Amino acid sequence: MADKKKLTSSRKLDHLRICAEEDVESGDPGFADVRFVHNALPECDMGAIDLRTRFLGHPLSSPLFISAMTGGHPGTTEVNARLARAAEEYGLAMGVGSQRAALEKPALADTFSVVRDNAPRAFLVGNLGAAQLRDHGIEWADRAVDMIEADALAIHLNFLQEAIQPEGDHDATGCLAAIAELCRDFKKPVIVKETGCGISANTARQLWSAGVSAIDVAGWGGTSWAAVESVRARESRRAGDTVLRSLGQDFACWGIPTVVSLAEVLATGSPVIASGGIRSGTDIAKGLAFGADLCGMALPLLKPAMESDDALRQAIGTVHRELTVTMFLTGSARIADLRKAQVHITGRTRQMIDKDNPARIKR
Repeated sequence: MADKKKLTSSRKLDHLRICAEEDVESGDPGFADVRFVHNALPECDMGAIDLRTRFLGHPLSSPLFISAMTGGHPGTTEVNARLARAAEEYGLAMGVGSQRAALEKPALADTFSVVRDNAPRAFLVGNLGAAQLRDHGIEWADRAVDMIEADALAIHLNFLQEAIQPEGDHDATGCLAAIAELCRDFKKPVIVKETGCGISANTARQLWSAGVSAIDVAGWGGTSWAAVESVRARESRRAGDTVLRSLGQDFACWGIPTVVSLAEVLATGSPVIASGGIRSGTDIAKGLAFGADLCGMALPLLKPAMESDDALRQAIGTVHRELTVTMFLTGSARIADLRKAQVHITGRTRQMIDKDNPARIKR
């Protein structure tokens, strides 16, 4: 058991390093196929553009969501602290990485609790895997929330990653029932999130019926955890990992593109977080125009977060400037106005989105 706990923690540091140093992005999230209709007479003041919004009843200064990235190893503590300081400074919501390592080994809890220490007023989202929820129940969910004084708990679905990991959990039975039980009895809102493969309309309907408070689509087209695990397998000298390396490469193309997943999930309910391959403020604007409530970024913020507070501020400032200019050029003085902006959908994304699914947009 001690070896298993040590493995979970070391894996977190591997993931952080690989995401920062290797090319682990795969696919096309579909944002290039979405084009705003330019408003030549925007009739608004760019200096007065209002990025404020609300999510699950909480006021936020921006729809940018700092998506789950890290925690669970002493080497990740400062990155989480830096991300949390940015969340506090900019009034953003923030998620933490899977808290499994700290739940298995409480001595690692400070790699997560540092987030609340540095962001006393931010909207924070805890993180627990669906398989761990099934195996450990509401006790682990409570501990995850208490660890960071979270405002909500994300249950992540990462079964592609689990399938590629040599130490992965290959049994997905009972997870939906565990989510439903949690939603029925839990004290905080429950968000269910994918981890790079997207969520279909059918899965979304199951989740809403289970009682979830929000869905994060986390679609295909950004960081591929199959690719990350392929790199881990390449670096390993364990027997059999050559097969896993090839398997990770083969399945890096697996998933529902983010824009397509967003359209499918929004057709079934809300609130929804759009994430997966969002790389600019304009991408955020496109997600919001579809009807997303927040848009999550991870990899574009990870590298600056590993560098310095100033580098992270610069990255967030750039995203906000891009979002503001996009809102100005669509005549959107507020986030609510942006949701009315006209867009064209072209290419494969248009082909994949069901013609009977309006997804709250004008085509």
